[in-house]
Amino acid sequence: MEGASRIRRDTAPAGYTTPPFPSLHWPPQDPRWSLYTLGDILRFTLLWTLIIYGLFHLGAAGIALLMQVGKKKSNWKFLWLVPIVYAIVAGVEALFAGSIVGLIVGASYTSGRFTMSTWVPFIWGWINVLVLIVSSFRIQGGL
Repeated sequence: MEGASRIRRDTAPAGYTTPPFPSLHWPPQDPRWSLYTLGDILRFTLLWTLIIYGLFHLGAAGIALLMQVGKKKSNWKFLWLVPIVYAIVAGVEALFAGSIVGLIVGASYTSGRFTMSTWVPFIWGWINVLVLIVSSFRIQGGL
């Protein structure tokens, strides 16, 4: 009998294949859409983090470009670089955050012999970007 914690007693089931990305299926506990290996967990977390960081950074670049509408034409000479720079920054940040979080969460799941739903890397991608947003604000006060 398998408990609610989804502990596995052995390696991946016979005939297991890694679910295709993104594989956000319902119900999330379906074993067909579970991740078993550290490499799969890392890949899913990294991809979701890259996608979500990219969306947020390109959204910020779009807002920055919209702020220049109606300004002098000389301002537009180098503004085409803004989305490119933001995309590069998003990629580097997501590469670091997604890799570190993917390895930590993946090591935790594999050492505890848990199966991971494909929803968990998606949620960690959102947590990564929310930490980035919160850390971008200046915190007043202190100890």
